[in-house]
Order: sequence, then C-alpha cells, then structure tokens
Amino acid sequence: MNSLIEIFEHAAPEIVFEWIDQESEARGWVVINSLRGGAAGGGTRMRKGLNKHEVTSLAKTMEIKFTISGPQIGGAKSGIDFDPLDPRKKEVLKRWYAAITPLLKSYYGTGGDLNIDEIHEVIPITRNLGLTHPQEGVVKGHFNLLEAQHIKIIARLQSGVSKRVSDPIYIPSLGGTHLVSDLITGYGVAESVKHYYQIWGGNIQGKRAIIQGWGNVGAAAGCYLNQLGVKIVAIIDHLGGFINNEGFNTAQIENFYQKKGQLHLLPDFISNHQGIVAAWQCKADLFIPAAGSRMVEKQQMESLIENGLKLVSCGANVPFNDQEIFMGPILSEIDQKIAVVPDFIANCGMARVFAYLMDIKGEISDKLLFEDCSNTIKKALLEVYKESPNGLNLTKKSLDIAIEKLSVKKEKTVQIKI
Repeated sequence: MNSLIEIFEHAAPEIVFEWIDQESEARGWVVINSLRGGAAGGGTRMRKGLNKHEVTSLAKTMEIKFTISGPQIGGAKSGIDFDPLDPRKKEVLKRWYAAITPLLKSYYGTGGDLNIDEIHEVIPITRNLGLTHPQEGVVKGHFNLLEAQHIKIIARLQSGVSKRVSDPIYIPSLGGTHLVSDLITGYGVAESVKHYYQIWGGNIQGKRAIIQGWGNVGAAAGCYLNQLGVKIVAIIDHLGGFINNEGFNTAQIENFYQKKGQLHLLPDFISNHQGIVAAWQCKADLFIPAAGSRMVEKQQMESLIENGLKLVSCGANVPFNDQEIFMGPILSEIDQKIAVVPDFIANCGMARVFAYLMDIKGEISDKLLFEDCSNTIKKALLEVYKESPNGLNLTKKSLDIAIEKLSVKKEKTVQIKI
C-alpha cells in the first residue's frame, strides 16, 4: 500500500500552465498543485536548464510549507528556463508576467525566488500590468473579503514585504539597505538551527558550519549564525569558495555579506573545483544547503558525515539530487543517520511573512515579523520532537505530520460539501 507521502507526490497537479516565448528561447511553467482554500502561492525562479519536474517538485513542497507557515492554501511555483545573466532577462520577465496575469488576478500569488528579485523585478513589472500586488490572487481567491478589507491587506503586503529593517538586532551587516524580504528566510534558517539545539539538546556556541550558496538566504543565515556563536568554516558556490578551519571572524562574514554575488572577486577565493572539493572535506557540525535545488550529491554528504556532520538545515528547497520530490534515496539515507531540518520548516520565513501580513490584526514591526517567523519554526520543531526525540528521521516525521494535516483538512472539506 502506498504511503500518504507517495500518494501526495505522485498525484497530478490541479493546474499546469506552459509558456513558450515567441521572441527568445525562454520557456516557463506555472504549476499549481491544488487550489486548497481557494488559492495557491509560490515564487518565480529562473535558471538555464530548469524543467517542469523541478517546478512541480517545488509546488508540492510549497503546499507542505503552507501547513507550517500559513495561509492554508495550495502550493504553486513558477519557473522559467532561461539564463538569468542574459541581457534580455527583463523583457522575458515582462512577457512572462503578461502571460500569467489572469492567474495572478484570480487565485495565484507569486514573489521572488532563485535569480528573480521580489522588490526590483516582480513587484514593478506586475504593477505595470495592473496588479496591486503579486499576492493579489491569494487575497482574492482565499479570503473573499469585502473591498475595504481587501484594500487593507494589499496595503499591508505593499508596506511589509518591502519594509526596511531598522532594528539593529536584525541587521546582519553594517552599511546598505536591508529589507525584510532579503533577510527573513535566512534568519529563519539560522533560527531553525538555534531551536534544534534548544529542543534536542546541545550548545550552539562554537559549532562549525559549512554554507553552500551565498545569495540572500545563505548570506543572511551565515551572518545570523555567526551572531549566535557558530563558526563559519567554509562558504561555497558554483565558482569555488572560502575555507578557514578556525572560523571566519565577524568582520570577514559581514564583508562577505556585502559582497554576495561577487565573492569570486575577493582575495583568497579558491576558484572552481579545488575550492569546492576541499570544502566538502572540512570538519563541521552543521551544513546549510542554500543554493539551487538538487545541488547536493550523495558522496558530498557522505564526506561531511565522515568528518563529523550532525545537522543539516535546508535553506534551499529540495536541495538533494534525488529524482523523487520527497524522501528520495539520498535524503532517506541521510535522514536516518543525522538530523535534517527540512526545507518546508527551515526556510518558511517569507511564506510566514505573507501569512502574517494577510492577518489584519497584527501590527507591523521588525520585532513582530522576525519573532513571528522564529516562533512558527519553533512550534513546528516542537511538534516533530514528539515523534522524533532522537532527531533521526526528522524530515520523514515532519512530512508525515504535514501530509496528515492536508489529508484531514481535505476529508473535512468533502464532508462539508456533502
């Protein structure tokens, strides 16, 4: 008999929209796993080589994530197969969002994701197409509000997502402008590590960490982990990385943060294969995969575990190179050996911000937004702890809990309709 996880993974998505650009080689997909609660949400990503399976995987992961973060809606994702460094990117995005505007005005909400910036790309492009906010479809489809309430939620989304962080407690690096949307996901990843040690036991101080990917999520997580007393011993991306077995100091981490996307231009950067291979052989207690999906190989994890790895907190969605969406052979094996905080818990920060802002009762401040994110992750981990007190099979147990919630909610909905 198939498990609930297998049934959920193999069920066909409710809506699949395919787009072929007539002016470039770009093609894209919107996959809406379900319209649970009348709407679906999930960001837009772009990379060369992306395919429909990747988008479907992420849409299903989003549906699981919403059981943790709220709102209680269906999971979706947009993906464009196109080189984000191509100078035609902006025009491709304009045509893409024009094509999916009917979905965004009805029942689908989107935002930024890999290589797509929420503030500088998604919001201005969709605004020019007549949308009040990229989450307009969720507000309309899920909440079904009176006009005045609809306008109030949209206003909260407009101000909250692009809010500048001013509380020094939540600012990871001196200089520059820091937005909630840039920081909150990485903050949640760091908080998931903190809560793991608080709940399962252990002292976070002095733990050694390797971070894969140094974009918004990885860089923010690295800064917040450093503030918590974690030693960052390696930072890697697709071009190479930095290694310091003693741990980088705060000034170095903050400098790396300010140079995210340009690490390869800094002195001491170990380029290409040499730096990447060396990083996988470092001694570390915890690993933060925060690059693209399916970037982590089995032999890399085996090397980390042999060198003392005890905890993974997934900053990236679907980080392990399994064909399966959930519990493929790589993740299943790791999950039985060490603790793996899954993506739908660790990186739910931005989804939680959207849910918080859609609740018109909550005030908007740095403290409330960041604390709400942290508390949401802590609550999810406490629930998993009851099923996995030794920290093993943590991802499997988390999935069981989430899919059980989806199944129960679906049964209740069917009963109401009858």
